[in-house]
Amino acid sequence: MGGSGQGEGQGDGGVTLAGIAAQLAPHRLQLLGGFAVAPDEPGFPRGTRTLLLIGPGGAEYWPHLKAQPEWDGAPDPVDRWSRRVIGRLACDLGGKALFPFGGPPYHPFYTWALRSGRAFASPVRLLVHDAQGLWVSFRGALALREAVDVPQGRAPCAACAEKPCLAACPAGALGAQGYDVPRCHGFLDSPGGENCLSGGCLVRRACPASQAYARLPEQSAYHMGLFHR
Repeated sequence: MGGSGQGEGQGDGGVTLAGIAAQLAPHRLQLLGGFAVAPDEPGFPRGTRTLLLIGPGGAEYWPHLKAQPEWDGAPDPVDRWSRRVIGRLACDLGGKALFPFGGPPYHPFYTWALRSGRAFASPVRLLVHDAQGLWVSFRGALALREAVDVPQGRAPCAACAEKPCLAACPAGALGAQGYDVPRCHGFLDSPGGENCLSGGCLVRRACPASQAYARLPEQSAYHMGLFHR
């Protein structure tokens, strides 16, 4: 987004990125990017001027989430927690919470992430984030009525000469050709798939930017289990 003359991260209604980040921090969530929305642009709640993307904030996120009341043995604890926490923040800010689950139809989080200028299409076509690498994921988005300046980032792949993600998949299911989901599931059913199931996708783990981001294997194993059930 371009500058508004009010300083980076400063909104025209007193909303700031720093203030929102401070509200997210106790929930171990963080801002992962955002962008300006044109007046009455289709696909957004009426009056939206800024969309902010929100995701897990590192190694403390998973144990914090497991200590929440939604971790009660009922289905979809992560989604239920996300709705409560991000929905409440949206109400406090006079905005609207949007989520990548609950469809169809689904909100286009992949497109929104690319638009933010902080996530990019990787060599294996998965989203790669400037700070979280191939581990990037989104728990929701905030549609705000205020215009807020949101900084962009740099694609980590541009400085990655070896691109280890291209050769990391032991099943040959994920590479430059895209993602062969049936082949991935077939490999996960084999003894060789245990490493992926217990620690997360080897392609995501191979990304140098991913290795700089603190994500617990337990979190990855949980989501791999949901993916492969």
